[in-house]
Amino acid sequence: MLFRVDHSSPVPLGDQIAASVRGALAEGSVRSGERLPAARAVAESLGVNVHTVLRGYQRLKDEGLIELRRGRGAVVTGDASPARVRLTEQVGRLVAEARTLGLTDDEVVTLVRARLSMG
Repeated sequence: MLFRVDHSSPVPLGDQIAASVRGALAEGSVRSGERLPAARAVAESLGVNVHTVLRGYQRLKDEGLIELRRGRGAVVTGDASPARVRLTEQVGRLVAEARTLGLTDDEVVTLVRARLSMG
């Protein structure tokens, strides 16, 4: 699996690492049940702190795309279908746009609920 980061980008490095994994999941080059590379190995290859990689992995865990298992590392979950990954990316763009517009979390949730009720 290929990880890429742009040190000059305003996007935090951990988020870029998570995006690399999401991209691999979306294109199908990484599948459910596969182990991700060890955080230390990724950190060394990218020239970043291991905690930066762990932040990226934690974000993926929070999204339900990976499980972090002590002693076994990061494993892609069964919920990490390409469709779910694309949806997760779209939600990320929605949240970023909402932040740009100055919306609160409650306002975003209200908008999403209203849209859901429309069918």
